[in-house]
Amino acid sequence: KRQKNDAADAEAIVIAARQPEMRFVEPRTEAQQARGVLFRARQRLVHQRTELVNALRAVLYEFGLVVPQGIAHIKRIEAMLDDAVLPDLVRQECLDLLQQISEQSVRIDARTKKIRMLAQESENTCRLQSMPGVGPLTALAIEAFAPDLQSFRRGRDFAAWLGLVPRQFSSGGKERLGKISKAGQADIRRLLIMGAMTLVNWASRKAPAPGSWLARMLARKPRMLVAIALANRMARAIWAMATKQEDYRDPALSVAA
Repeated sequence: KRQKNDAADAEAIVIAARQPEMRFVEPRTEAQQARGVLFRARQRLVHQRTELVNALRAVLYEFGLVVPQGIAHIKRIEAMLDDAVLPDLVRQECLDLLQQISEQSVRIDARTKKIRMLAQESENTCRLQSMPGVGPLTALAIEAFAPDLQSFRRGRDFAAWLGLVPRQFSSGGKERLGKISKAGQADIRRLLIMGAMTLVNWASRKAPAPGSWLARMLARKPRMLVAIALANRMARAIWAMATKQEDYRDPALSVAA
């Protein structure tokens, strides 16, 4: 049985098919695959633009010009190049990198526009966007990469599939929980955590309602941990919305119990 051959594969398939708890993955539709290709294309362009920005920052750093991370500081870099005393070769290289960054930004904006249009065409994605912290990117990622949510018995199962639950190291009747498992679809998990972090930061500035779930969590837990816990709650709410075909009833529940 340790060898890889057709007979061993056939036997394993039969054994798996007889397991009562075995779950099978449905193949994605062409529409899901097409949306996935668009999502990946935008993601690839963002990564390439980040590489270009970091390369430009590295060149400037060699000449004593320090620029913070992030695409938001591109205008600051342009102003630096106008005033800084740099060798002509270095200046030309920096201008070329700026041109490449600008071209990548145009491509990213085009993909983002397509994603927003697609997110408005589907009833499911429009419904998901009624939840605070869920935008067109997250809604389209769920539609493209998540399996049929009806295949999960409850919202907690969907959150566990996304890896938004602690990894267990339990033995001998003693429960030990570690960091989140990070199982399942990484893009959906990342976007939900980013959306949750935005809500946590917003609520921190506005002061959440006293006694609310978020207020209690922020009082005793680090902000990032609170965001992950909130992302877990968002995943469960998404499952309920998709399976019951209902809009998000009370947006305030994202920042208050």
